Formats: sequence, structure tokens, C-alpha cells
Amino acid sequence: MSAADQEGFSAAEKAAMKERAAEVRAPKKRMTKAEKAAQARKDVEEKIASYEGNDKVLAERLHRIITTTAPQLEPKTWYGMPAYALDGKILCFIQDARKFEARYLTLGFNDTAALDDGTLWATSFAITALDDALEDKVTALVARAVGA
Repeated sequence: MSAADQEGFSAAEKAAMKERAAEVRAPKKRMTKAEKAAQARKDVEEKIASYEGNDKVLAERLHRIITTTAPQLEPKTWYGMPAYALDGKILCFIQDARKFEARYLTLGFNDTAALDDGTLWATSFAITALDDALEDKVTALVARAVGA
């Protein structure tokens, strides 16, 4: 085991865990279901607005694709990332490159997504650009993930 393996979580991982803890601890105000949904959508839009450069443009487009293709998904933040839940479980999320010092924005899917394809399938996708053809692919992927 190397010294790096023994250090534990990276600063980015610790920050993500702190964001998740804050999401869980957030004061539970008395709100209607519609008010909670509106607040969650606002939180997601604010998170996307905080992204920089190309990641912001890509995340805005992905948000539009996801919410249009699968309006039954509930936008919410998850570990400080925009995420979309189905029946209370996170189905997919958008991770900007800066979050974990990556080269690209990631569209990720959790096991709730119906993406099974035999015994091997992708659950995350690096995205550096979106043209019309790629938007169509992402749209089909999201539709498949929700079982449409």
C-alpha cells in the first residue's frame, strides 16, 4: 500500500462529503410538496450557475435535456452536484470538472437507472461538447434510464 493510499480522502472528496452532510442537515421548513420541489429546482439551477466556462454551458444543456426528457425526475443537489431523483433515489447527476479536478464534466448514473446491457454497461460519461447528434444520444440515454 502506497503512502497516497493511506492518506484517506482527498480534499475534494472531503468537501463533497461536507456538502452532502449540509444537504441532509438543512433545516426542514414547513413547506408544501410544491414549495419543496421549487426550492430543490432553484438549488440545482444555482449550482449549475456556479459552474465556470464550458462546464456551465454543458450543464445548462444537460439540465434542459434531463428535465424535458424525464419530467418525472425530481431535481435536487446531491454531494453538492445537480442530481435528478426517481421515487426519492438519485438516478443521475452532473459533476463539473472542477469538483474533482478532472479534465471533463461527467454525466453519471446510479444503479436506479435502467441502463443494464448484458453483464457490462457504462454508468458515467465524460462530456466535453454537445452537438445535436450527441444531444440526441443523451436524450435517448436519459429516456432509457427512466425506463421509457
